[in-house]
Amino acid sequence: MRAKSISLLLLAPLAFLATGCAGAQGGQPAAGDTRFVAGDGKMQVFEASERKTAPAIEGPTLDGATASLAAHKGKVVVLNFWASWCGPCRAEAPVLKEVAAKTKAGGVEFLGVDFKDRQADAKAFERTEQTGYPHLFDQPGKVALAFQGTVPPAAIPSTLIIDKQGRIAARALGAVKYTDLMNAVTKVRDE
Repeated sequence: MRAKSISLLLLAPLAFLATGCAGAQGGQPAAGDTRFVAGDGKMQVFEASERKTAPAIEGPTLDGATASLAAHKGKVVVLNFWASWCGPCRAEAPVLKEVAAKTKAGGVEFLGVDFKDRQADAKAFERTEQTGYPHLFDQPGKVALAFQGTVPPAAIPSTLIIDKQGRIAARALGAVKYTDLMNAVTKVRDE
């Protein structure tokens, strides 16, 4: 019994150190940090004078093709960062699918970015949701890091609206709501 007590006393400081390494859960993550960042899903639309040019992104899609923002030049693009392991991503998937279907005829394009995921899990998610738009497979997180400063690298889900000039026109951190997304997409599309 005494040996067990001594073992527990020796392990307690190690447990304390291990929990201290995780860092505080609040605040902005540092570059390359992959801890989950929660958001409220509210869409923030930026004034035209405040908009930053979106970085050039390109990569393989889940279906084996290649996709890029440049391929959508002159169109409004909704860029959604998600992962199959993310509950809020699953919850917002039907909203994104519906808004994508309703705005496609108006020239709005959707592009998903599957972040830090296993490809098999991401493909299963897409088979289930059948979103109807392509998804970049961003397992290393390079696409997400390209948007650092606009989207925290671990803010999943996140949604950006890129205007016709290739600038970041709107952002939501967290699962988007139908009305908020539709209103923001319509506003940016009609500019």
